[in-house]
Amino acid sequence: MENNFSLKGKVIVVTGGTGILGKAFIDGITAAGGAVGILGRNQQVAEERAAAINANGGEAIALIADAMDEDALKAAKDKVIAKWGRIDGLVNGAGGNMPEGVLLPDQDIFNMNLAGMKKVAELNLWGTIVPTQIFGEAIVKTTGKGSIVNISSMNSKSAVTRVLGYNMGKAAVDCYNQWFAVELANRYGDAIRMNALAPGFFLTEQNRNLLTKPDGGYTDRGERVIRNTPFKRFGHPDELIGALVWLLSDASAFVTGSMICVDGGFSVFSGV
Repeated sequence: MENNFSLKGKVIVVTGGTGILGKAFIDGITAAGGAVGILGRNQQVAEERAAAINANGGEAIALIADAMDEDALKAAKDKVIAKWGRIDGLVNGAGGNMPEGVLLPDQDIFNMNLAGMKKVAELNLWGTIVPTQIFGEAIVKTTGKGSIVNISSMNSKSAVTRVLGYNMGKAAVDCYNQWFAVELANRYGDAIRMNALAPGFFLTEQNRNLLTKPDGGYTDRGERVIRNTPFKRFGHPDELIGALVWLLSDASAFVTGSMICVDGGFSVFSGV
């Protein structure tokens, strides 16, 4: 019986591939049989991760680029095609928050760092759109069939305090995810699909100081997250792999424009 969940023979590019969640993404794709392009700004990490995958019998290359640098992304695309001759999928893992996009508890709401909020919003939205323009076109031209997975967030559907830029950016990603999925279907039928993966709360380098204390305990914000997560814990990056591989694989062939929550129940819990 054919395994529709397999990524064998598929080439997947992962932006943000040098991050914590990106590590789970590339390992999951490799375990499912796919070849992976690890795209990020940290050359050392990208090369180390690619070397480790290749040493263990997988296939990977490091792609050094900023997710909003069109020229660097085009060079990365050319490198992938030169090696494998095709691109079958894209994971838009680049994004996240940054200190200048955080409203401090004692800060005047009418004196926010608007430039910082704008920077974060643009990173998450345009850091998704620009790679799709380049690698999505390559999917069409090299294979004519493929899957694009965006990364949404719990912030996209409800207000999460202090991180306005991130909220706006991820809400815009959701809008883009639906709009572009429909446009892809109008032009390519069921051949090119786009969906979003919406993680709940996972500890990353970007949110660790907001959610945990140096001694490993939870901050007040972290405690509130746990309290409103029915599973009463943070997620582990590896717990995103199943949903991601499903969205990239032929097993989800009739799925497009969807948002899959991997959140321990956070998105459905009223708090009561």
